[in-house]
Amino acid sequence: MMDLIIKNGRVIDPSNDRDEIADLYVVDARISAQPPAGECETIDARNLVVAPGLIDIHVHLREPGQSHKETFETGSQAAAAGGFSSIVCMPNTDPPADNPSTITWITDRARASASVNIFPSGAITKGLNGEEMAPIGSMVQAGIVAITDDGHCVQNHEVMRRAVEYARMFDLAVLDHCEDYNMVGHGVMHEGYWSTVLGLAGWPRTAEEIIVARNILLADLCETRIHCQHLSSGGSVRLLRDARARGIPVTGELSPHHIALTDEFLSSFDTNYKMNPPLRAPQDVVTLIEGVTDGTVTLLGSDHAPHAPFEKEVEFDRAPFGIAGLETELGLFLTILVHRTKAIDLNRLITLYTVNPATLLRLPKGTLGIGADADITIIDPDLEWTFRRDKSFSRSRNTPFDGWELKGRAVRTIVAGKTVWKT
Repeated sequence: MMDLIIKNGRVIDPSNDRDEIADLYVVDARISAQPPAGECETIDARNLVVAPGLIDIHVHLREPGQSHKETFETGSQAAAAGGFSSIVCMPNTDPPADNPSTITWITDRARASASVNIFPSGAITKGLNGEEMAPIGSMVQAGIVAITDDGHCVQNHEVMRRAVEYARMFDLAVLDHCEDYNMVGHGVMHEGYWSTVLGLAGWPRTAEEIIVARNILLADLCETRIHCQHLSSGGSVRLLRDARARGIPVTGELSPHHIALTDEFLSSFDTNYKMNPPLRAPQDVVTLIEGVTDGTVTLLGSDHAPHAPFEKEVEFDRAPFGIAGLETELGLFLTILVHRTKAIDLNRLITLYTVNPATLLRLPKGTLGIGADADITIIDPDLEWTFRRDKSFSRSRNTPFDGWELKGRAVRTIVAGKTVWKT
């Protein structure tokens, strides 16, 4: 592996309050204060942004058991093409990642076939069934960085409380998919005007907000980090804002589709718009963006959920929830949050993708500090490009963003000093 010099770039490293035009040096796969002494690769980053490798904390990679949808190899390639040097994979695999043996298999498989860093999360409960806690301590020893039943939600509040208390023993974050099953029922889209017009069963905002409120109460009671995944409701943002103002250790995450799209898009009955939580009304989009602007929402994630074409090409009610998103999320957030609404600046966007996820999950990533791993994302924030799903690296094509014109994307992704993707 050759050493590296990245010249003339705008280096943005929020972990060190750094934003300047400078050269960046990589020696022995780590960030160096001095240029390499011998032969090295040189990259001209003039007019580009040089950032710590971006982190996506919410990715479904489908292995083991569902490799027809995605694999560590294809998912990591899609992540690299999206600008991500590190991703956190969810445990709703087949079998679920609810024991140390499966976690070890995931870690070994990722090490052998992935082109980016993959950090596994473990299930909160056995079989993701919400009834009995998984062996959290053993999974920590096997290498998990968080626990979550994502794809499912623990309905039993006592089980959730004990899991949160147990996680505190290991300084482990609890990530939660917020959905009250009784309120959702058979809902497949946002409950509102368009669900009535289309004759589809509604999924009310309150079904998310009730669990967000539960998590706030448990985070306060147990004094433990609880992270609310892929928020979709304006009411959830308001609950989170009040809780954070009171110092409760609860955080929230935004996925790009929840501000790029609304429930009206489902009038086409295209199952690529079917996701959980569902696309909501325009007023929710406004409040979600406000939550990012004022610091209520502190993390961004794709909720990359690949499905094979035959799974989506069925009646709307029968189609699985979720879209593939690793390759479009950065472009969507740059387009919507930085360029179109000017809700945040580029420095803040990078913070949401580096320092904040690394802090939440205690990852040794998200920094360009001297001695840090040389994980680097080079971004052209003004590059205008069109996403084509037939060019995607993902094994699945379930995206509503085919043909979308975006502004801003990663142009090179570097992991441990090695370029794993470039335009």
